[in-house]
Amino acid sequence: MSIDWNAFNPWSSLAGGILIGLAAALLILLNGRVAGVSGILGGLLPPKPGDAAWRVLFLLGMVLAPLVYAAFARLPVLHIEAGGGLLVAAGLLVGIGTRYGSGCTSGHGVCGVARLSPRSVVATLAFMLVGFLTVFLLRHAFP
Repeated sequence: MSIDWNAFNPWSSLAGGILIGLAAALLILLNGRVAGVSGILGGLLPPKPGDAAWRVLFLLGMVLAPLVYAAFARLPVLHIEAGGGLLVAAGLLVGIGTRYGSGCTSGHGVCGVARLSPRSVVATLAFMLVGFLTVFLLRHAFP
């Protein structure tokens, strides 16, 4: 792995983190809901009357945000080495994992840890440990 040090900008990362934290804080303060993307999406299946609008707007904002960003700055070039089948399988595994883990990295890692939830701290540590282990195995044990 290499980092393009000419393109690396810690200020944009800091700004993104602040915006994520602000959005999560506003959602819980104004709506009483945790900004866990899997829970927000799962709440639309099936939609409950009076509960779908904010969920759709939240998800729409996630999809439209890069388009708004692209109007002011150049988007980074994406290079994905995996094929379509592997991406679909990975997506399904993530979806199954969020069900078994009772939430996703945004719900546990951003909102749950911020609320000092012991369950979320353990879940986030598990996400990180499995991620580190997977990368190590794929890059060193089974290259």
